[in-house]
Amino acid sequence: MSSPQTPHLSISNRSSLTKYAWLSIAAAIATIILKTGAYLLTGSIGLLSDAVESIVNLVGAVMALWMLTIAARPPDDDHMYGHSKAEYFSSGVEGVLILVAAAAIAYAAIQRLINPQPLEQVGIGLVVSVAASVINFVVSRILMTAGKKHNSITLEADAQHLMTDVWTSVGVIIAVALVALTGWLRLDPIVALIVSGNIVWTGITLLRRSVEGLMDVVLPELDHEAIEKVMADYRKKGVDFHALRTRQAAARRFVTVHMLVPGDWTVHDAHHVAEDFEHDIREALGEAVVATHLEPIEDEISMDDIHLDRQ
Repeated sequence: MSSPQTPHLSISNRSSLTKYAWLSIAAAIATIILKTGAYLLTGSIGLLSDAVESIVNLVGAVMALWMLTIAARPPDDDHMYGHSKAEYFSSGVEGVLILVAAAAIAYAAIQRLINPQPLEQVGIGLVVSVAASVINFVVSRILMTAGKKHNSITLEADAQHLMTDVWTSVGVIIAVALVALTGWLRLDPIVALIVSGNIVWTGITLLRRSVEGLMDVVLPELDHEAIEKVMADYRKKGVDFHALRTRQAAARRFVTVHMLVPGDWTVHDAHHVAEDFEHDIREALGEAVVATHLEPIEDEISMDDIHLDRQ
């Protein structure tokens, strides 16, 4: 049997999360303008790579808006479990875009390493770049907070993407400042290479999480601990469990389990206990679709199918 979910933020209301994608789009446009201006002022390849990454941020933000809109659609006849997995496509694209940005930065840095060029108007360029970095940092924190609160991998991915931009900018700003102080022109592309290597890890992490989500990865360990705690309370009432299976589809959690009850219980009593158990699981997880399968605990064939499922 199954009970309707009681979500922290209902799927139908998740369309409200698109406002964060619009915020990300606005931030990307603003930083593209600022960083391009900083590059034109200084001629720094580091600042150019920073501006390129902001263009990638804009593409990622538009993708996030699109996927959040799809994920907010309610279940229909063709998608009875909803559309929440669309968020994994967004985070996957974000991961790829981060890797593309890292490659572009590395390529530009190598070209400048081979043919170093002097920088101009460093002071003004750095001020403009710092302003762009502040915008990205603030927006990233807002998106990460909302992503964790509403369990949205799309917002978390966009936030991480913006933070890679922030770290890129920090590295570039330091490099440009040191070039101005020391006159060592190759320091600019060297730092850009180091930064590109650092953000590759973020891209790989996002891709891995996206693939795991599409492959129906089990719920995190903390969620399983919460489930086990609820089951422990019901075992004290003479109930046992097996064949526990869990999976996560972006904001939605799914839990199925076989519930073994004393054979002398009435169907009415067993049903009410199952309903209470499902309610307690949803309370423990915050948002979940829970399904239980009732079996008599004394019947030996109740365990015959255990080898088909994860315990």
